[in-house]
Amino acid sequence: MERYFDYSPYIMSDITFRPMRRHKQQLEPEECLELLSTAPRGVLAVIGDGGYPYAIPLDFVYDEGTIYFHSAKEGHKIDAIRACDKATFCVMSQGEKEAGSWWYHFKSVVCFGRIHEVEDAALADAKLRLLGKKYFPEGYDLEGDMKSNAPNALVLAMKIEHVSGKRVKEK
Repeated sequence: MERYFDYSPYIMSDITFRPMRRHKQQLEPEECLELLSTAPRGVLAVIGDGGYPYAIPLDFVYDEGTIYFHSAKEGHKIDAIRACDKATFCVMSQGEKEAGSWWYHFKSVVCFGRIHEVEDAALADAKLRLLGKKYFPEGYDLEGDMKSNAPNALVLAMKIEHVSGKRVKEK
């Protein structure tokens, strides 16, 4: 049987990832990391109840190959993660409308990885502070918020195993 793709460069640990079909639209790794560093929100997808995908928009922070989220300590997302640690996370740029047209140009990045609860309290606090610095307005009492809300928060870490970015022109 003829092979259409050479998957060997996409092997990460025990997983084989497909190459992008529209490779001419593929973003360079630096562009992917830039979008992960600047996108305001993304969508986390996990395997939910009954094997159905469960996707939820979340605030996040990217830091050195890992994406961090804050969460409640229980719920559908947490149950799904505890049952299966594989996840995907997608972000998109705001997009720019082409002058005189209805279509947009935008970039998207999809990350594949394994997600787990951060058990180290000092690391969890550090990542909550990073999230706070990204989302809270200047002058906000981050330390006061940490004191009152951090004990009720769960920090999740998704270690990226594969990332793929795409440049899209709607039409």
